Amino acid sequence: MAIDGKCLRGSHDGARSPIHLVSAWSSTVALTLGQVRTADKSNEITAIPELLQALDIRGSTITIDAMGCQHDIAEQIVRRGADYVLNVKGNQPNLAEAIQTWFDAADAGTLERPFWQHSQTDKNHGRIETRRCVATNDVA
Repeated sequence: MAIDGKCLRGSHDGARSPIHLVSAWSSTVALTLGQVRTADKSNEITAIPELLQALDIRGSTITIDAMGCQHDIAEQIVRRGADYVLNVKGNQPNLAEAIQTWFDAADAGTLERPFWQHSQTDKNHGRIETRRCVATNDVA
């Protein structure tokens, strides 16, 4: 289930601000499962917990962009019986540094914790692209 905020195109004019929604999208059934309207993009952090509370997320994997990478949001997801994949960027510098250190250890072969990795190389649009995924469930 992907949680993301969107500004609706064409929803504003000179007198009104655009409509901003935080939505939960199920890629399994190709359906929006819920939406919460926010005043603007900065209110996504308060809208995400409200949206999660309205949905049955048990057994789901919730993905959220860097705006939603918040301790309370992750805790709510786990408490409600779901897993998460959160994007980490500069808004969480200490966490980003700890993750980079973890990946550096995985690349160096010095990591003592379990992890899985997969890479795939494709040639598309005249270029060669390699995608690599490294994952762990050890978030200590």
